[in-house]
Amino acid sequence: MMLDALVSVFLLAGGVLLLIAAWGVVALPDALSRQHAATKAGTFALAMVCIGAMLFALDWAWSWRILLILGFLLATLPVASHLLARAAVRESNLVPDASQVRLIGDDPAQASKPGSRT
Repeated sequence: MMLDALVSVFLLAGGVLLLIAAWGVVALPDALSRQHAATKAGTFALAMVCIGAMLFALDWAWSWRILLILGFLLATLPVASHLLARAAVRESNLVPDASQVRLIGDDPAQASKPGSRT
């Protein structure tokens, strides 16, 4: 009885989060915001559904498969999100010349100090 309630909570929470993620994809204004909603909320929602399914199955044969699915999702969705963000930035012309973009660690305030490398 308690386990059924827990399964229901996980599945319901996953479904609600998926609806929120879908609403974010439709309602948010630009591609970067949309991919954020799709990947972050979508990943968390699918994790909730997978946990609910594992609790429902209570079988090791199904549980390791669900864990494998969850592992693939956690490994691939950040990479897909990163590639989508790169494509969106390139297509939006936010950065006119990619060679002029400062790298991490390039601090313009440090460049004017004596003894700096630049």
